[in-house]
Amino acid sequence: MQSRFHLAYHVRDLETTRAFYSDLLGCREGRSTATWVDIDFFGHQLSLHLGEPFAICNTGKVGEHLVPMPHLGVILPMAEWQQLAQRLQAAALDFVIAPCMRFVGEPGEQATMFFRDPSGNPIEIKGFRNFESIYEK
Repeated sequence: MQSRFHLAYHVRDLETTRAFYSDLLGCREGRSTATWVDIDFFGHQLSLHLGEPFAICNTGKVGEHLVPMPHLGVILPMAEWQQLAQRLQAAALDFVIAPCMRFVGEPGEQATMFFRDPSGNPIEIKGFRNFESIYEK
């Protein structure tokens, strides 16, 4: 069995958070109370609690981009990444980095997109054709 990560962080509003993660991203909602909600984030557990989100700045130099740090993300098979990218583009999501390919023809070639949840928390979704190449040098 693959291990799953658990990550807890702050969001400003649970209803907009539920709509974003469940309706737009297609994640399943789990347990919740008046102050937090668990989200099945592509097989991993996010616990989203009411509060002030962490400070973010674009300091992560990756290829040509400065990406938001810190951020969370997930790596999907390429076909799933493409379906999600199309759904998010059709919903006119405001991307930090629009869906694109990077490191083309190099080890670690990948698709990526960056966006923020309604509370400003940055999320990166990567797509790989072959998961064996995730850590290639």
